[in-house]
Parts: sequence; structure tokens; C-alpha cells
Amino acid sequence: MIAFDAEVLIDAADLSNALGRRVAALFEVDPEVLAYVGVGSVLLVPEVLTEPLRTGGADEQLTLISYLGRLELLPVDAATAQLALQMAVRYGLRATDASHLAAAVRAGADQFLTNNRKDFSRSIAEIDVVYPDDLPDPASFPPDTPP
Repeated sequence: MIAFDAEVLIDAADLSNALGRRVAALFEVDPEVLAYVGVGSVLLVPEVLTEPLRTGGADEQLTLISYLGRLELLPVDAATAQLALQMAVRYGLRATDASHLAAAVRAGADQFLTNNRKDFSRSIAEIDVVYPDDLPDPASFPPDTPP
């Protein structure tokens, strides 16, 4: 199971972003086959939607809302907050970043997908950190082949 950081979702809504297209391809699985493509902290909602709602890009808003609807959004409860605190101290993360990571770990996700290499290095022990360029390029898929 993949857990998502906010910025990769924002990039996925930008069709001109080559790495974003790799992330967007993950959401192309038929919802009838797979309702949720991954997990994320409920904090993704304000982090992902604030700017598009301010600037009024309707297409981007709809795309991001659609992506969020395909994620199981997890609460930041007391246990998640405690783990986030430990991770913030251990890895030097800001509170929101640590909360996303802690929610992923508590959900049992195998991978945490982020493009924030500065804060999320592969040295994080609790989960495999992956970056969009680790994902397959959808341009290399044969026609009519899901990612």
C-alpha cells in the first residue's frame, strides 16, 4: 500500500509535469476494481486544496478532489500524534510532514510517496520512501495497459 504526501498529489494534477503524470497514473485503476489506491493523513485536505480553492482553477480543484476521494484519509489521533512527535524529533521534520509520515506508518503502508527529498530521505527506517521518478513512466506503457 502506498501513502501519499501532499506535493505529489498537487504535481499529479498538473498534466505538464512529467513526474506528476507518473503519480497520476496510479489513480487510473478502475474504482470498481480498487476503491482506494492508497492512504494519507486527513491533513492532506487543507494542504492540497487551499491554494487551488484560493486561485479558482476549477479543473485542478476537481482533479485534486478526485484524487483525495481515492485515498483512505486517516485521522491524526493521539497515537498518530505521538508517533509524529517521535518522527519529527528523530528526522527533523515539521509537524505536518511528521503527521503524514506517522499516519502512513500506523496504516501499515509499505511506501511513502513524496517528492520532498530534502525532508524525506531514504534513511527513514519505518517505511520505504519513494519518489515519483521511482515510478514507471506511463509513456512507456503499451496502449490500453494499466500502470
